[in-house]
Amino acid sequence: MTDQLVSASIRIRVGSEDAHYGSIAAGAFVMKLFGDLATEITVRHDGDEGLLRAYEKVEFLAPGRPGDFLECKATRVRMGTTSRTFDAEAWRVIDARPDLEESAVDFLDEPVLVARATGTTVVLAALQRKS
Repeated sequence: MTDQLVSASIRIRVGSEDAHYGSIAAGAFVMKLFGDLATEITVRHDGDEGLLRAYEKVEFLAPGRPGDFLECKATRVRMGTTSRTFDAEAWRVIDARPDLEESAVDFLDEPVLVARATGTTVVLAALQRKS
């Protein structure tokens, strides 16, 4: 197996359908994004989606709100025979400003760390098509 750096990223708008606690998006919304990024990492490296096995650490540090844009990135940090451990972060890069107008937003000069996690995904050896 190769030791090359494998990472994935996505920028996504938090939709009103993602708000489950008044005007705050559920943590599960960010966890779904982290899972999607872990899947992309295993697809890029192994040619298979793999299965998310566990999160060793999850921290929610700031709220995400409908209209905000999050930039999320995951990087593979360790690799075993079948396991791939990744670190993931979600940063708020655009702030919704419903206090000004329904469609008002601010591009943030300093992104805000919303969440971070470390997780492990597994790709069975028989399913690994790349290396």
